Amino acid sequence: MNEHTLFDGNTQALIFGLQANAIQRMLDFDQACGRKTPSVAAVINENRDGFHKVFWQNSEILLPMYRTIAEACRRHPKADVLINFASFRSAFRTSMQALGEQSIRTLVIIAEGVPERRSRELRHRAQQNGQVIIGPATVGGIVAGAFKIANTGGTLENILESKLHRPGSMGFVSKSGGMSNEAYNIIARNSDGVFEGIAIGGDAYPCSTLMEHIERYEANPAIKMIVLLGEVGGTDEYRVVEALKQGAITKPVVAWVTGTCASLMPTSIQFGHAGAKAGSDQETAAAKNQALREAGAIVPESFDTFDRAIAETFATLEDKGIVAPRKDDEDLPPIPMDFKQASAAGLVRRPTNFISTISDDRGEELTYAGIPISEVCESGMGIGDVIGLLWFKRRLPEYASKFIELVLVLTADHGPAVSGAHNAIVTARAGRDLMSAVASGILTIGPRFGGAVAGAAHMFKEALDAELSPEQFVADMKARKKNIQGIGHRIKSLRNPDKRVELLKDYARKHFTKTTFLDYALEVEKVTTKKKDNLILNVDGCIGLLFLDLMKDLDFEEKEIAQVLEAGGLNGLFLLGRTIGMIGHYFDQNRLKQGLYRHPWDDILYG
Repeated sequence: MNEHTLFDGNTQALIFGLQANAIQRMLDFDQACGRKTPSVAAVINENRDGFHKVFWQNSEILLPMYRTIAEACRRHPKADVLINFASFRSAFRTSMQALGEQSIRTLVIIAEGVPERRSRELRHRAQQNGQVIIGPATVGGIVAGAFKIANTGGTLENILESKLHRPGSMGFVSKSGGMSNEAYNIIARNSDGVFEGIAIGGDAYPCSTLMEHIERYEANPAIKMIVLLGEVGGTDEYRVVEALKQGAITKPVVAWVTGTCASLMPTSIQFGHAGAKAGSDQETAAAKNQALREAGAIVPESFDTFDRAIAETFATLEDKGIVAPRKDDEDLPPIPMDFKQASAAGLVRRPTNFISTISDDRGEELTYAGIPISEVCESGMGIGDVIGLLWFKRRLPEYASKFIELVLVLTADHGPAVSGAHNAIVTARAGRDLMSAVASGILTIGPRFGGAVAGAAHMFKEALDAELSPEQFVADMKARKKNIQGIGHRIKSLRNPDKRVELLKDYARKHFTKTTFLDYALEVEKVTTKKKDNLILNVDGCIGLLFLDLMKDLDFEEKEIAQVLEAGGLNGLFLLGRTIGMIGHYFDQNRLKQGLYRHPWDDILYG
């Protein structure tokens, strides 16, 4: 790589911060360019290490993820670019760490609002080390057909429309990232396109200047013409003026400084960026445009004719034979589309892994054989009714429901995708017997996948016995780095409550003498939901705590309660309920295999 080029087709970057969309856009750009290696080498995530799954071309790959910049640089010494997505609060700290790594040649700081003093320190350190910084407050930059930074250029559709998937002969530099994306399109429509484009950043003190990038363009023989898009505020454009006057820039420069309408305003205003505000007459857009024009740059009368100025200047270069006429690519590279996008657009359909005809949890409320769970409970169905629905798919004579039967009804099944039911179905489809299928399902029931009944009861009882307030209990569990069992739901929240929990609470308040543990849990819920809306009391926790209240109602001795808790006995209620559902799934899959129902797998498994 030459000194005047920051990136090429072999450049690889480290990404600080798990920015999944930006990473995937970089890799999709690689595919459009025909790169042989991914432009992202690794991700730095201070919260966890491991791997981040992405698409590389049409296959999935794993990008390594590290907790520190130092480790990532050590493991990937050829990655010489670090793209820093840290917030403005931590951008300085992390950027200084990056500048301390010898392998990092270019640092990109995305954060906006980095204090000027900190930016000056970063620039000074980079100059000492011979490094280049793009930003802060930048969208990044691009070398067409080779490498792009994060979200530069926008969507892949815009990338292709702007001909950024292959190199042109224009060198472009701007302060604004948003205006850069528009400028790439303008340049592509009025010339052979961009070779390299950089947005230096909109803060009052960017760590590299317009002139420093123009100097690289001047030295790059692949770049035949320079396009500059400045903005009101600052004096950076005057360095370009001086270079033009001194003959340091020999290539044609088409320039425009935005913000000319500021002179029509009654007072000085800021145009978007922190640096886009004129502090003197010299910093106005009109003054800078005039100075550039007098120094020899091609400056149109308004932005409306900016495209024409580019087209006419490029045509002159064509006439002189400096650039060869280029025909637009007729066959654009294919644009990859994620499955979710294609599915939403109705372009693809995908067969399900399996079909269950006895339960469905895709709607707002769980159904058993098409009957909503609330109707199952409110109509007085008992365990016999549930067995009838899940095993034989018909309603049996009604039984009087007791509390334990209510628990079994609510826990019998939660759709075919949960761990216990899923394993039972897969085992049945493999041709194993009922006991094997049910045992397979049972083995995956635990605190993370159902079965947190006993754990929730134990935790809350321990807190109440210690006379901890709800706030103290939550703080204590946080200090011990433990999740509170029985709290939290992936789908339900305060605004979308779990119907099963509401039914259990209503039943208990009607029939129990006291609901001491339930009331305590609901006070804990008030604390946890302040942090996140879905940290609610879930059905496992509600069952466990209500059984504690029930045992108290029944005058269980403390020793007896302790024995039930220590043995995990409350999970037996959950296990019994789930076993009913798993046996039903086994029967259902056997019917499918016998041809009583059609299944997408049948053609594959049974011809």
